[in-house]
Amino acid sequence: MPIAFALFWIFTALWILWIIVAFVRASYSVGIFLILTGAVWILCNYLTIFTGSFSGFLLLLIPVILLPWMVRIIKEYERGVLFRLGRQRFVLTPGFNLVFPFGIDRVKTIDLRTFTIDVPKQEIITRDNIPVLVDAVVYFNVFDPVLAVLKVADYVKSTSLLSQTILRSVLGQHDLDDMLSKRDNLNEVLKKLLDEATDPWGIKVTAVEIKAIEIPDSMKRAMARQAEAERERRAKVIAAEGEYQASEKLSDAAAVIAKNPSALQLRYLQTLSEIATEQNSTILFPLPMELLRYFEEGRMKKPD
Repeated sequence: MPIAFALFWIFTALWILWIIVAFVRASYSVGIFLILTGAVWILCNYLTIFTGSFSGFLLLLIPVILLPWMVRIIKEYERGVLFRLGRQRFVLTPGFNLVFPFGIDRVKTIDLRTFTIDVPKQEIITRDNIPVLVDAVVYFNVFDPVLAVLKVADYVKSTSLLSQTILRSVLGQHDLDDMLSKRDNLNEVLKKLLDEATDPWGIKVTAVEIKAIEIPDSMKRAMARQAEAERERRAKVIAAEGEYQASEKLSDAAAVIAKNPSALQLRYLQTLSEIATEQNSTILFPLPMELLRYFEEGRMKKPD
């Protein structure tokens, strides 16, 4: 009997604690339920334990069976959507919560952290008829747990399938060059469309990133030839531009030398000094054209 009395007061104190927690957590219906059942339980124990009946020991097992079933602990990054007899009532906040036991209340916990979906590779035909494989990543989180439970059966799977559909439809409207050079703009377009589509589900899409674009080998070789031809074109244009600028400078130098013919002879001597420093075995001396004219004039004046 002393053990029964001790257990009775321990369970009574625990029952009172549960009632206080229920009212603090604003679960008034659960608190009233605990008050009524607690009063019945205390009355039954008074009629059994205090009168020395053996059935009082069986009544002491009721708190052990009832109270643990009423506990729901929600983590900080979670929310609990509570259904009472099949109807959605409210959302349980993080911490220690009490609900009706034995299936009367059912709680669906929703994770509010950011999820990452690795979108499977999608084969896409671009607007310029080039087949490519595109791999993307979607980041999203739940902002309304009630909508995520009531409006869609599996919000993670549904978001993944929807992202695949939007990825194919959007990228199929662009050329390959746009997909390679304007990836940031395409990411924003995909994010906006996917966010608008998942908003009725209580889903917030925070980012969409195109990870990789796989191009056929034949197209890679064609792009390599195109890049090589483009670089050769630039090299030829640069070389021609250099020749044009050099010709302009040579024309200016010739105009300066033409004003003083002796400057040309000085240029000859400078050239000879530069050749001599290289220790060449053969040196070519430039012959002025004026000297040839002198010999031609002397031959013409020679008598027959």
